[in-house]
Amino acid sequence: MWYQTKASELLGIEYPVLQGPFGGNLSSVELVAAVSNAGGLGGFGAYSMSPQEIVAVDEQIRKATGKPYNINLWVNDTDAIDGTVSDEQFKHTQALFKPYFDQLGIALPEKPGPFRSRFEDQVAVILDRKPPVFSFMFGIPSADILEQCHLQGILTIGAATTLDEAIALEAAGVDLIIASGFEAGGHRPSFLQSAEASTTGTFVLVQLIREKVKTPVIAAGGIATGKGIAAALTLGADAVQIGTAFLACEESNATPLHREMLFTDAARHTTLTRAFTGRLGRGIANRITSALTPDTKGFLPFPLQTTFMSSLRKAAIEKEQWDMIYFWGGQIAPLLKHKKAAILMQSLLEETTACFGGIR
Repeated sequence: MWYQTKASELLGIEYPVLQGPFGGNLSSVELVAAVSNAGGLGGFGAYSMSPQEIVAVDEQIRKATGKPYNINLWVNDTDAIDGTVSDEQFKHTQALFKPYFDQLGIALPEKPGPFRSRFEDQVAVILDRKPPVFSFMFGIPSADILEQCHLQGILTIGAATTLDEAIALEAAGVDLIIASGFEAGGHRPSFLQSAEASTTGTFVLVQLIREKVKTPVIAAGGIATGKGIAAALTLGADAVQIGTAFLACEESNATPLHREMLFTDAARHTTLTRAFTGRLGRGIANRITSALTPDTKGFLPFPLQTTFMSSLRKAAIEKEQWDMIYFWGGQIAPLLKHKKAAILMQSLLEETTACFGGIR
């Protein structure tokens, strides 16, 4: 049957369908459990969480499902040298965004304090809690961390945006590789070259990786229907990871407004920008992305830009200035239909089965 793949066997799941592990407080225990209980692999994005918060979430997930699940971290969680920027660079960013803060009637933020990487402390929790699956982005954990995962039975999944990154992940010994196409919503998890230089489409990337890499491949980006799953599997993927379609479900931790936006005509127009976080990511285009996308030198490095923009986002929500809010979403959003995770999963499985002409 189509769902009996290397990936589903390795992961111990019934269907090779993974839910994208959303960062930025968009993940929820409820969504993870809904997907895992339906036979897929739920995922929780924990890169912004403290070790104590990760422990608490892991405990909640274990109570909500007895099935495999995935916790995701960012190997490289800062682009700021020494965790900060020069006063000159910060003043340039203030000047660039001042008109938007002025329009909302709020003061420009003060310079953020230095940011210190959290990955080392976070991954210690992973090794202690031993979730069934540990996925990661923006790099490759050390050989020691990967070895400890393997010794403790934690399956590892790394994200690649290019063939070279996939080859590097295989050489490091990860268990599965995500082929992350530029169609996907959210951040581009590139780590060998700039994200702007790593914008291969999902189905091309799957074929390139499949040709050179033996590790099972998970297709991600531009997939929200059974036809998309069937296409990915036909091209050599062993599983798919679906983000935007699950983000739009009621069980996700996206705001009701965010979920609603993914079903509007506005979702037909997405763009890649660094304007809201400092790292390149895809979401629904708005007046800020239209005006500032070319001026990447004016943005602070991740995550300082996120901190800088937080008060603007809060004020824009309060004043209902939707054209100043960046709603994460992928290019496939116009095809979304379902708002319940269990119904979405059922639809995906039925459509995929119909494409292959088999019986589920």
